[in-house]
Amino acid sequence: MHRGEFKFSSGETVAKKSKAKNKGVSLNVAIYPGTFDPVTRGHLDLICRGAKLFDHLVVGVAESPLKKPLFTLRERVTMIRNAVKHHKNVEVKGFKGLSVDLVRQKDANILLRGIRTVSDFEYEYQIALTNRLLAPDVETVFVMPGERFSFISSSIIKNIVAARGDATEFVTEEVNRKLKQKLLPRK
Repeated sequence: MHRGEFKFSSGETVAKKSKAKNKGVSLNVAIYPGTFDPVTRGHLDLICRGAKLFDHLVVGVAESPLKKPLFTLRERVTMIRNAVKHHKNVEVKGFKGLSVDLVRQKDANILLRGIRTVSDFEYEYQIALTNRLLAPDVETVFVMPGERFSFISSSIIKNIVAARGDATEFVTEEVNRKLKQKLLPRK
């Protein structure tokens, strides 16, 4: 057992701080993984919350080819970077593969996940337990978005724009503009 860990009677230990150092001090480095197709104000709300909670937050933008994203990985990374550039402790990185692989690559110790509904919890709980088996030294932290954004999903937003609705309340101006370019036929 290492300093900063707590050992349960089952033998399981709670994750210690990341090995990443900043002037000799251990940091809590969190990864917030997702497809972000597109990034919503709900996602941005969680990024802001994560930036306050952790020393360093990496927004991991998953390639997710099985989900067939509307936007390319590069487009999604760029939209998020533009939206969070004012957060000095937030990094945005595209990745392929598993979230736990990105955790190891970035020497992180926490996975940040958002929960909007009970159905989100059931899915996220399964993922968290799987990640715990894959990376026992990494903890998953669940954060709820502000109630204003608790019902927002990327799918709902794409449907709004495809039906020629205004999604600016749910996404940034840049994202709204790019959604219209992708989803609405040119006249």
